[in-house]
Amino acid sequence: MGKKDNQQIMQEFRARQSRQIIAIAIALFLILLCAVLYKRPILHAEFSKGMLFSIQIACIAVFIAFTSYNWRCPSCFSFLGSDIHRRGCKKCGVRLS
Repeated sequence: MGKKDNQQIMQEFRARQSRQIIAIAIALFLILLCAVLYKRPILHAEFSKGMLFSIQIACIAVFIAFTSYNWRCPSCFSFLGSDIHRRGCKKCGVRLS
């Protein structure tokens, strides 16, 4: 596998960033949906508190697993941290955007 040029790295980072933003939106939506269903059971059906809590925990676990896989530097594969609009990798110094 050859070394990636800066254009490829920036393009791959944008793809990872887009996937990460979509994952954040989906996780927040599902967690908030479970909270609404718990508070207003008339909307669809009555769900048990334990079941909704389990769904929320599962959403968080899947989000964390996805983030640990997706949110890595395209060049050195180190974790990028909490900044979604990162300009460069702190470990290898490659420019990301």
